[in-house]
Amino acid sequence: MAAVSGLVRRPLREVSGLLKRRFHWTAPAALQVTVRDAINQGMDEELERDEKVFLLGEEVAQYDGAYKVSRGLWKKYGDKRIIDTPISEMGFAGIAVGAAMAGLRPICEFMTFNFSMQAIDQVINSAAKTYYMSGGLQSVPIVFRGPNGASAGVAAQHSQCFAAWYGHCPGLKVVSPWNSEDAKGLIKSAIRDNNPVVVLENELMYGVPFEFPPEAQSKDFLIPIGKAKIERQGTHITVVSHSRPVGHCLEAAAVLSKEGVECEVINMRTIRPMDMETIEASVMKTNHLVTVEGGWPQFGVGAEICARIMEGPAFNFLDAPAVRVTGADVPMPYAKILEDNSIPQVKDIIFAVKKTLNI
Repeated sequence: MAAVSGLVRRPLREVSGLLKRRFHWTAPAALQVTVRDAINQGMDEELERDEKVFLLGEEVAQYDGAYKVSRGLWKKYGDKRIIDTPISEMGFAGIAVGAAMAGLRPICEFMTFNFSMQAIDQVINSAAKTYYMSGGLQSVPIVFRGPNGASAGVAAQHSQCFAAWYGHCPGLKVVSPWNSEDAKGLIKSAIRDNNPVVVLENELMYGVPFEFPPEAQSKDFLIPIGKAKIERQGTHITVVSHSRPVGHCLEAAAVLSKEGVECEVINMRTIRPMDMETIEASVMKTNHLVTVEGGWPQFGVGAEICARIMEGPAFNFLDAPAVRVTGADVPMPYAKILEDNSIPQVKDIIFAVKKTLNI
């Protein structure tokens, strides 16, 4: 009571000054957006921006998408812009390619890229090669998108990574986003591109929230296709990855940092065309290289990176052989413990880094 009565007797300005000092203002929390919502936002903005853009695929309209990536778009744009298709990948992929040749900009969703094998003739022979075979007269501005790579408990026929498959083919551009910023910026760039673009998303990342920087919230936000991003600066070793394993690499880098090893983590973002300049510059700085991917080892993305490093100027800067961390060279098992041991884990990346650095 004495303290209160003392405050009452003081002039108002002194009291208000005391009260103000009791409050501590903090910066507002950064906006968190899931990968699913970032893709949805990117498609929504492009559908609104250009009436030639439309989305088609299985359950994309009335059901809001098998993974709810297209939630709300059918109600906003209607049957002509958001189109449910029969379960016939070759059929609706062919319709989409024909529409692109006629001047529209289709987004063709595969419920999973494993099902794109039903339509691979349309993707490769009809979409990827037409611009070349027409002597540059016929462009095919189309996006093929959907979840790629291993999910959880869906076994061998639904767990493949198609980065190397589609990255092998001239005429295609192939992107592989990791976080929400990647997802929005790359889907928008893919839709605006005049070439066929394969967007390899990851089912396990759809519900993961990431900080969404203010620039990514703009309707004009784009991430250039063919440009990687250094997610973490480091001096001892370069770790290159794409899609979900980027997060594993950052976790491994945090663990290794406590042991005095600073990893430079590169998020490829684009598989084709590959940003070798960023990778080479990093290897020249760190003198060591580890690649990480969820796909199979033979003829994989990591194999291509290692080959290009060997053929290029960065090879002479290596102090040790490059090491690949990949999925196991087997069809994906169904049993969880076998599945976990068939895809790269944080411990596998830490082991590869220590092996490369001989520690």
